[in-house]
Amino acid sequence: MSDSKLRIMSMDFSVQIINLVKDLKAKHESVISKQIGRSGTSIGANIYEANYAQGKKDFISKLEIALKEASETGYWLELLYRSEYIDENTYNLLNDQCAAIRVMLIASCRTAKQNSQRD
Repeated sequence: MSDSKLRIMSMDFSVQIINLVKDLKAKHESVISKQIGRSGTSIGANIYEANYAQGKKDFISKLEIALKEASETGYWLELLYRSEYIDENTYNLLNDQCAAIRVMLIASCRTAKQNSQRD
C-alpha cells in the first residue's frame, strides 16, 4: 500500500475521532475524550510529519510514534466500549480502522528499516 493511502486513511480516521470526541463531550465524558482526541489525531499528524523528516532515522521515528499513538488509541476505544460510552458497532468500525492503520505502519516501519540498512 502506498504512503498516500496511509495518509488518507489516517486523515479519515482523525475526522472520525474528532466526531467521536464531540459525541463524548455531549455525554459529559471529558477524561477519555481528551485522551483519545490527542492520540487518535496524533497518528495522522506524525504520518504527515514523516513526509518532511530530516533523514531516514527521523522518518522511521515519526512512523514509530504514529504506531504507538495508534496502539494507545486502540486502548481508549476498548475502554470506551467496555464502559458503554460507545456501542459495539462504533467500536468495531473504529477499532478495525485503527488496526488497519497499525498494520500499514508496521509494514512501513519494517520496509523503511530494511531500506536504511541497505544504504
